[in-house]
Amino acid sequence: MCGPRGRLEHVTDAADSPVNSDVPELSYEQARDELVRVVTALESGGATLEDSLALWERGNALADRCEEWLQGAKARLDAARTSASTASENPEGADRA
Repeated sequence: MCGPRGRLEHVTDAADSPVNSDVPELSYEQARDELVRVVTALESGGATLEDSLALWERGNALADRCEEWLQGAKARLDAARTSASTASENPEGADRA
């Protein structure tokens, strides 16, 4: 079954795996850099099937973590834009006649 970004979904949630228990604590940069290493390892084709599945699950959890960070950053930018727009439409301290 395919997930929201076209990735295959595993029957169990990879983020809940003990191997991936550290993923929620990773910064965006840490998750992204490790995801690059995981993809490189998978593309090399040298891993066993079991190791490849473990790498894929780790990569899936890392991709989800990156997505969380990006969605959070987007929400912060949207809030800042809304705040700036509201401030420019209703400037405080404007001279009133």
